[in-house]
Amino acid sequence: MISSIKKTSLAEIKARLEQHPIEAVIVGTGISGAIIANELTKAGKNVLLLEAGPGTNLTLQGYNEFLSNFYGATSKDNQAPYPVNPNASMPRSTNLRKLQPGETDSATYMVQSGPYVTDTNYTRVYGGTTMHWEAKTPRMLPEDFKSQTLFGQGVDWPLGYDDLEEFYQVAEREIGVSADVEDQSYLGVTFPKDYVYPMKGLPLSYLDQQVAKRLDGTEVELYGQRYPLKIRPFPQGRNGIPNDKYDRGQGYVPVGAVSNHQIEIGERCQGNTNCVPICPVQARYHSGKTLAKAFQRATGSIHLLVQAVASRVVIDPVSGRVTALEVKVYKDPKSSEHETVTIAATIFVLASNAIETPRLMLASGLRSSSGLIGRNLMDHSYLLSWATMPEICGTMRGTSVTGGIIDLRGGAFRRHQAAFSVDIHNDGWGWAVGSPYSDLTTLVDQYNLFGPELRRGLINRISSQLLLAFMIEVMPSESNRVTVDPQYTDQLGNMRPVVSFTVPEYTMRGAAYAREFARTVFARVGAADQSRYDPGDYGYVAYNGQGYAIRGGNHLAGTHVMGNDRNRSVVDTNQRSWDHPNLYLVGGGSMPTIGTANVTLTLAALCYRSARSMLDQLQ
Repeated sequence: MISSIKKTSLAEIKARLEQHPIEAVIVGTGISGAIIANELTKAGKNVLLLEAGPGTNLTLQGYNEFLSNFYGATSKDNQAPYPVNPNASMPRSTNLRKLQPGETDSATYMVQSGPYVTDTNYTRVYGGTTMHWEAKTPRMLPEDFKSQTLFGQGVDWPLGYDDLEEFYQVAEREIGVSADVEDQSYLGVTFPKDYVYPMKGLPLSYLDQQVAKRLDGTEVELYGQRYPLKIRPFPQGRNGIPNDKYDRGQGYVPVGAVSNHQIEIGERCQGNTNCVPICPVQARYHSGKTLAKAFQRATGSIHLLVQAVASRVVIDPVSGRVTALEVKVYKDPKSSEHETVTIAATIFVLASNAIETPRLMLASGLRSSSGLIGRNLMDHSYLLSWATMPEICGTMRGTSVTGGIIDLRGGAFRRHQAAFSVDIHNDGWGWAVGSPYSDLTTLVDQYNLFGPELRRGLINRISSQLLLAFMIEVMPSESNRVTVDPQYTDQLGNMRPVVSFTVPEYTMRGAAYAREFARTVFARVGAADQSRYDPGDYGYVAYNGQGYAIRGGNHLAGTHVMGNDRNRSVVDTNQRSWDHPNLYLVGGGSMPTIGTANVTLTLAALCYRSARSMLDQLQ
């Protein structure tokens, strides 16, 4: 569709800076940076976008190279499509390890010093983590914004659901969300009269339907209240059938791929189960689609400098204003050779993520007057439970997740334990035990199956797998944090993030109930529970005499929280730094709590709100 995205050389940037000042420098090309870049260029502003990765996926050929990497990878983890780049490293679950006592270095990029080892990760390539996200786009519940007032847990937001509702709509338009309002109207979530999503909801998978047939209408009791259960489809950031009622009957035109050399690329979702970590046909939204619109626009100007790693935020000690960014521009991912340039602008936007943004601030010696930079790190804790259905249920058909159980996302029980949302995984036990590769090994080694018998056995075994993934809320805690240490640096000499994280007891109470809930669901649908948690697992947590394997959700938040009080927050409600009036720290890190919604839609809504403030400041 669009082929006008162009990398800008360092020499061109230098010449540009001499002739025309940059109004906004944005660090990061994920959804936060893409939204703000698009909004500013729409208003005629001059923007420089910095990307730490090489930007090879700017073209369809480069995108397909990522696909080839994934198909050829031995381990199909979230980062499998994306080459190792020591100059812009990223966490990889394939080499997880905790920092051992007395160690002076760590072989992994994200140094883990806490008692719990998380496998959460993020992607440092063009498009950021939208290159591997699951694309679930639920809104937060109204009660999520008032968790302290309603439940005595966490903190209240300085904003409410009604303050974000209009921006949720704008974000849903940009992402091109596929959903039906009637499926998403629950637990206080409301929509304007006659509102429809850009695209019609994607159908429940056959596996979802088989679970629903046995489960819908049943109830569970929790702290004296009963909750009816129903399998609902999730809103999805991937192309479905455009809604002809959208935009007052004008309909919605889905965004395809970011190259005009597409053939069956960027159209409707084809139900590939490997959409995580990379959609083979670009039906799933990624932020390159938003940036493509910014690059083709006649108003304003946007320049993209790739292989550019922001290394220091330079501050005027008198005014507190940011005067420049120091950026290391490397020539080759395999070499540490680079040139350091200083880039000035009117405003500066750090749009990396809730780990990389505080890492850069702390590496620059900027800890904020509240002392909260890097603190209150949050991520959804996942507990996996898996079972064998009593009959073939079509597992491995459809995208990773199409439906689930959302009835315990909210309720009075949150005074006592964490809420959760439940995903029904269409890709079998892959996340839990490495299926289908582990199944193949089992059938050969334990059952001595070969040839046609092995083929039939593999199909029958996989097609009846059911995985429930419980996405459990984590409340903010100042001890869960990101720091830096000069002894841990990357190939360019930049300090790596040091993460200390413990799963709070409030979350573990939710996890313990989630395990009971899984057993209840399995019993009601006639599935045989196969879940086992190994004490040797890197995510193993013991709680009240029981063991659980807790996984990270890649839903990072909380390390530069927003608020109305500069002594208790890092940024204001526009995501502008209290200490540095021309610096914005945007994205999930600004979220005071995360509830039980995947964070992408909410952080996108926040960025649309912040873009208005930036434009006011630039005027």
